[in-house]
Amino acid sequence: MVVPSVSAERTLTSLYEAIHRRRDVRGQFTGAPIDPEALERVLAAAHAAPSVGLTQPWDFVLVSDVATKRAFVDHVSTERDVFAASLPPERASVFANIKIDGVMESTLSIVVTYDPARGAPAILGRHAIADAGLYSVCLAIQNLWLAATAEGLGVGWVSFYREGFLSELLGIPDGIRPVAWLCIGPVSHLEETPDLERHGWRQRRPLSEAIHHDRWTDKARGLEN
Repeated sequence: MVVPSVSAERTLTSLYEAIHRRRDVRGQFTGAPIDPEALERVLAAAHAAPSVGLTQPWDFVLVSDVATKRAFVDHVSTERDVFAASLPPERASVFANIKIDGVMESTLSIVVTYDPARGAPAILGRHAIADAGLYSVCLAIQNLWLAATAEGLGVGWVSFYREGFLSELLGIPDGIRPVAWLCIGPVSHLEETPDLERHGWRQRRPLSEAIHHDRWTDKARGLEN
């Protein structure tokens, strides 16, 4: 049996701590500056993510302009109203207390994009799964998020927007998709319990309900499909 070294054990501990401490931050940003070297490390971690066909189909747009952020917030507010109007009264009441973005409170915003044409036409590994490139971008986002957590920074993913609006706002070329608007910056703290659980929107399901062996099993009824 191979016994991990002390340094390896510390690395594993730090990795699992970052995974479980990570939160989708909204109201805990302090607005304090981000150390430039820490930001470089976070972006380097994102850029180190695996990608289908080694295409690295992501780009990172760093947004600090207040007017741009304000225009985005106004758009997000409109989309929040659209979603709220679709909810039954009891759910709308819960949703009313949930903060959905920290754009103005956070130090910086990072918009992560996806270029499906990068590496085309013969992208190794994407011929059968068209979305493999998009999955690669999500891996870069996860790397960014965990690295930021390890650096003591918070990250919040804002998803209340229309892609066309954001593309026009930031001058993103046709064919390139904005995948995520991420708020990032120092925080006062990270909540022990995720916001949507704290506000009663949803509760997490146990790991045991997500694991299947050999075939899909209907966990609710104990049946195999």
